[in-house]
Amino acid sequence: MFRIGYRTIKTAAGTAAAIGIANMLGLENFASAGIITILCIQNTKRKSVKASWSRVLACLVAMVFSYLFFEGIAFNPIMIGLLLLFFIPTAVALKIKEGIVTSSVIILHLYTSSNITLSLIGNELMLLTIGVVTALVMNLYMPSVESKMAKMQNELETQFKEIFEQMSAYLRDTHIEWNENLLQDTEALLKEGKTIAFQDVENHFLRNENIYYLYFTMREKQFVLIKRMLPILRTLNSEVEQREMIAEFVEDLSTHIHPGNTAVLYLKKLYDMKLIIEQMPMPKEREEFETRAALFQFIREMEEYLQIKQSFRGIPSSKRQAVT
Repeated sequence: MFRIGYRTIKTAAGTAAAIGIANMLGLENFASAGIITILCIQNTKRKSVKASWSRVLACLVAMVFSYLFFEGIAFNPIMIGLLLLFFIPTAVALKIKEGIVTSSVIILHLYTSSNITLSLIGNELMLLTIGVVTALVMNLYMPSVESKMAKMQNELETQFKEIFEQMSAYLRDTHIEWNENLLQDTEALLKEGKTIAFQDVENHFLRNENIYYLYFTMREKQFVLIKRMLPILRTLNSEVEQREMIAEFVEDLSTHIHPGNTAVLYLKKLYDMKLIIEQMPMPKEREEFETRAALFQFIREMEEYLQIKQSFRGIPSSKRQAVT
C-alpha cells in the first residue's frame, strides 16, 4: 500500500530547504547539503542529534586526514584508498561510524579541488552546518503517540481478559479448544507497544522513561508467565473440586484487568484460597494427586503474575482511555 509518512515529508522538505539555502549562499557542491540532511533525519529526536554529532565529528576528522594525505603526499586515486584505509577504522574507534558516508562526500570534494584552501574548508563546513541544522529543525516536530499507546493498552487488556476467560473455561472443561491466534496476536501487540513507547522516550530529551514503556514491559513479563501456565493446565487429568475454585478466581481476575494497581487484593484472595486448599483432605488416588500438584504449581505461577503487577505503580487515570 502506497503511503507517505511524516518522516518522508520532513526528509523531502528538509532536503529541498538545505539545497536551496546552500545554493542561495553561493556555495560550491551545494547539493551535498541535501545529502547531509537526508542522512541526519532519523525517526527520533535523540537519534537525530546523535547522528548529527557523529557526522560533524567524522567530517572534521576526514578534513584533517584529507589535508595530510592529499596535500602532504599527493592528489592521487591511490591516496583516496589509503586515506579510507586509515580513516574508517579511526571513525569506528571513535564511535562515529555513522558519519563515514557523509565524510566520504567531503573527502571527494577536497580531492577533486586539487588544492585544499581555507575557503574550500569553509565551504565544506558551511555545507555541513546547513545540512545538520536543517535536519535538526525538521526533527523538532514529532507527532504524539499518546493516544495510540492508550489504544494499544486497551487492546492488550482485552486480549489478556480473553486469555484468562479461556483458562477459566479450560479448568472447568478440558475438551475446549484453545485460540492459538490469540496468543500470537498478544505477543505481536506487546512488541509493537514496547517499540512505540521506546520511540516516545527517544523523542524527549529530559525524560528517560515512559509510563507506557514500563507498562508494556510489565505485561510482557506477565505474558511469559501466562505461557508457562498453559502447559500446566493441559496436564490436568482428574476432576477435583479445587479446579472449580481456581476457575472462579481466574474468571474473577479476568473481569478486573486494568492499568491500575489492585494486585494486592487478588494476592490476598489467592493466599486465602491456597490456605483453604491446603486444609482439604489429601488425595487418595495417584491421578488426583498429580492434578492437585499441577494446580499448586499453577497457583505459584499466578502468584508471581500478580506480584509483577503489584510492582508496577499503574498508569495515571488522566492518561487512560475508557475500555469499551
